[in-house]
Amino acid sequence: MIRITASLVLALCAAYSIAGEPPANRHPVTADDVLRVQTVSEPEVSPDGQWIAYVVTVNDRDADEQRSAIWMVSWDGSQQLSLTSAAYGTRKQRWSPDGRYLTYIATVAGSDKDQIMLLDRRGGAPRQLTHVAGDIDRYAWSPDSKRLVLVMEQDAAEGAKSDSDKSPHPYVIEARHFKEDDGYKEGDPGYLTAGIGRHLYLLDVESNTLDALTTDPKYNEEWPAWSPDGRQIAFTRSHEMGPDPDGQVDIAVIDSGAGASPRSVARIYAPNSQHLAWSPDGKLIVYLQGLEAKFNAYMQDHLAVVPAAGGAPRALADKLDRAVMSFAINADSSATVAVEDDGSVYPARIDLGSGAVSRAVPAGPFVISALSDAGGHTAMLRSDDHALDEVYALDDGRLRKLTTHNDALLAQLKLGAVEDIRFKSKDGAEVHGLVVKPVSYVPGRRYPTVLWIHGGPNGQDEHSFVLDAYQFEPQMLAGKDMVVLMVNYRGGSGRGIDYAKAIFADWGHKEVEDLLAGVDYLIAQGLADPSHLGVGGWSYGGILTDYTIASDSRFKAAVSGAGSANQMSMYGADEYILQYNAELGPPWRNTALWLKVSYPFFHADRIRTPTLFLGGSMDFNVPVAGGEQMYQALRTLGVPTQLVVYPGQHHILERPSFILDLAQRIPGWYERYLH
Repeated sequence: MIRITASLVLALCAAYSIAGEPPANRHPVTADDVLRVQTVSEPEVSPDGQWIAYVVTVNDRDADEQRSAIWMVSWDGSQQLSLTSAAYGTRKQRWSPDGRYLTYIATVAGSDKDQIMLLDRRGGAPRQLTHVAGDIDRYAWSPDSKRLVLVMEQDAAEGAKSDSDKSPHPYVIEARHFKEDDGYKEGDPGYLTAGIGRHLYLLDVESNTLDALTTDPKYNEEWPAWSPDGRQIAFTRSHEMGPDPDGQVDIAVIDSGAGASPRSVARIYAPNSQHLAWSPDGKLIVYLQGLEAKFNAYMQDHLAVVPAAGGAPRALADKLDRAVMSFAINADSSATVAVEDDGSVYPARIDLGSGAVSRAVPAGPFVISALSDAGGHTAMLRSDDHALDEVYALDDGRLRKLTTHNDALLAQLKLGAVEDIRFKSKDGAEVHGLVVKPVSYVPGRRYPTVLWIHGGPNGQDEHSFVLDAYQFEPQMLAGKDMVVLMVNYRGGSGRGIDYAKAIFADWGHKEVEDLLAGVDYLIAQGLADPSHLGVGGWSYGGILTDYTIASDSRFKAAVSGAGSANQMSMYGADEYILQYNAELGPPWRNTALWLKVSYPFFHADRIRTPTLFLGGSMDFNVPVAGGEQMYQALRTLGVPTQLVVYPGQHHILERPSFILDLAQRIPGWYERYLH
């Protein structure tokens, strides 16, 4: 048990500064530092509000895998303790409503199967609560703490194949949405095959019996939420593993007993991470609602409610032209929400009746996420330009820090200053962005500058310090005497839906103009060296890198991670078929448009920039073929290029040795060509 005493606080303060000055032994971010990060996630407040359980993930370099453990911190911050040892696959901890148990999902030792484990808070070792054949997607406790509702694959719940059945089987596919990259373990191909549907099951905790609640093979069910009285369960239902062909799903309600039939209460469109909850009086179901299907890639969810007994859905805070990233229901019939806004994400409250919105804390350059509320207390994660995610309490209109997992690491790092910038794009549109200055910045000096582009496009560069396989670059490059420019180009979020929709069916146009305008701005400010410019990004950032180097030849180095340039070749090869059909139309119908948005590949002869292409071999989000094609094009044209494929990895790398390689290789490419 770790107790935060007054003497320890003084010691921590001494570690941070002596007479107001940073410690002399601080160093810029290195690749090794990326692997030292303890990633804090999934805070869950206990029913009495006195504890917050959360997940801490570390990189086990010897085993070359990530391992997670369940931790707990008291509401007053005086106690921090580990509840489980670090293991592969530990996640999704949940308190029983009576506060007696804490459950979590873990991969059982000696198996690749995920099971629900149960910790009795009165003492004892964790025990395995489920013995199912496949992975459990998610689960929720009943209000009386006697049952769990599980989301599982139908065939997994019915039993595993015998150990003697080692022969591979063909993938039989019938759904339109048949690929999905996220949430699959290393080596899983990510195909969504026929006959495997997610359904709801009820588990009796005392008897350990498991009964099917929904069984119709035509549907897939997700996001179960119990009504306050425990008599009903709300969930989402679709005809495919993802959304239906029209991009929508149903919200349905079913009685919480075997043999019940579900009824639909709303049909909604919400392509981002959904979450269902009930109002405290059990009359309303709260959910996230998006726009129409054709704006799939630019979706900014809003909070909405629908009567559980049936009736018209109602949008809340519909004049709030910003995305609601997550929410938690409070006992006073309000919701605490995370609002994405112009480089920050702040907590606010929305009244479920009137829809009135109020800020929960004063504005500031920080990012909050992963809200949880229980027992009259609200917790969340918070980070800023120079602080990694930790658990914070929302307390009397302020955010109070509770955990300190990365404080020792941060005390050793020398970080670059982060500044907001605003400038005009080619057509006069106002664009915002962030600049990370070199850690040893000298005013008046020009620096090699890297334009680092965020993915999405639905997303934003924000006031949040992240050191992982996806976002370590800004501060690491700042430590190598480079300026890093991050532009919140049109198509991204944080500036309202019209700003996001501006690139609809016109990819690689306004975004590139915004990006290049940002570079011109830094050159005009005397900060960027026009003869030493680099560009790069991951996912849509990699795609925009390809667009940018095909549009402007002044960049001396580029890194395109998980990108693509021949968009026509991605049709049917990645997981975005619903977006393609709704936004661009099929290639045989709108061939000219598809060729237009594929111009980096079909005009690769315009590219002069030495480019590093990167990708995971199992990436179904943006298949590595996109990078392979551009690599072959530049190789054919005699442009310096390199292709690096990470075996067994999906869209975001998870193997520590590969993360280390990435953290060394990307800065190395820029140093080779920019200095």
